[in-house]
Order: sequence, then C-alpha cells, then structure tokens
Amino acid sequence: MPTAKLVFVVDDNPSMLRGIGRLLRQCGFASRLFETGSALLKHGSFDSAVCLILDVNLSDGSGIELRHRLADQGIAIPVIYITGNDNPATRMAAMTSGCVAYLTKPFTANSLIQPIERLLAGVV
Repeated sequence: MPTAKLVFVVDDNPSMLRGIGRLLRQCGFASRLFETGSALLKHGSFDSAVCLILDVNLSDGSGIELRHRLADQGIAIPVIYITGNDNPATRMAAMTSGCVAYLTKPFTANSLIQPIERLLAGVV
C-alpha cells in the first residue's frame, strides 16, 4: 500500500484544524496538526511534508512571520495560507513571502486540495 503524502497544518482554531485534517484524509493525504506556530517549530523535521497549510493569524504570532522564520532556518516548504481576516496588506505580505495559494475562510475543499495536487504534479 502506498504511503499517503504528508501535509502539515497550523491553525489555532481546533475545529478548523480537525476539519482540515479530516478533508486531507478523505482526499488521501496524511496530516500532522499543530495549534500553534511554536508547536510546529518544536516538531523539527520538515523533510517529509509536501506542504504547510498555515493560518495567517495564530494565537502565538503571525503565520507570515512564521513562514519567514522557517525560511531563515533554511526550511523550504511550500505554504498555503488560510485566513478569516483578509485585507490587501495581509494578502500582499502573504504573496510576497512566496506562498503557493492564499485562501480566505470559508474556502471550498477543492480550493484547498487543488494547490496540493498541483505541487505534487510539479505544476507550481
């Protein structure tokens, strides 16, 4: 049996986190769920993940700043940002940070899964 592709998810809303985890499972992906950016950083190993779904506004800081911290540590992982508080400045900061997708909550299952599938196909 093939191994499911692993996706990391960081969101401080437990129900959103569980929902995304469930969606990923239904679409054939494995997931590792984190409620804070600190928990993600403590995890330490990023090589196995195909991408990171990252909430822009976390209880312990900015998801965009977390993305920059990862990059500063030499961790190159594709990021899909999700946010419930969209505004032009945040959108520009997210896009400038090098994300593969920027989604506003609520988003469709398809809009979340398609960027992951494009990554796996080498299209992004």
